[in-house]
Amino acid sequence: MTVAFFSGSRRRAAVALGAVSAGLLVLSACDKPTPLATLTVGTDSVHSEAACYNDGDAIKESQVQQCLNKKAEKTITVSTDDKIRFGVDPEIADHGWTIFLGGQQAEPEPYKKTYRTIPASAFFSSQPGEATDKTQVTIVENTGKKLTGIWHFQLKKDS
Repeated sequence: MTVAFFSGSRRRAAVALGAVSAGLLVLSACDKPTPLATLTVGTDSVHSEAACYNDGDAIKESQVQQCLNKKAEKTITVSTDDKIRFGVDPEIADHGWTIFLGGQQAEPEPYKKTYRTIPASAFFSSQPGEATDKTQVTIVENTGKKLTGIWHFQLKKDS
């Protein structure tokens, strides 16, 4: 009876090939991450994957309001004197994006750049008699007619 043995180098090559194959199999089972949106205040940053995203295709009309009403998972503390820097991945900017406050569109036209700065005071102006110490800001990727991605952040006013 003859037993075939691999030499040391062939055995290592076979193990390496098996490890690479297993790694590729595991990676192919993963979902592709959504593009990121980032808020920066001073030296603090928070980033988030989309709350709702359909790989660049329109989100179903029946899901839009539900997605817009989701609560933010990421919070950043701001002073009314701070400037908030909004950053989005280039693929979001290619389609265009707008800011929503409390689920309502806050600007008329989609913005087509990856970065912009807005004073924090713009997010905390309230009606006389109403004090607000936190607000939800939503970044919405859109083409002007359809919504394709939604990212939520909560701004908390520094006391």
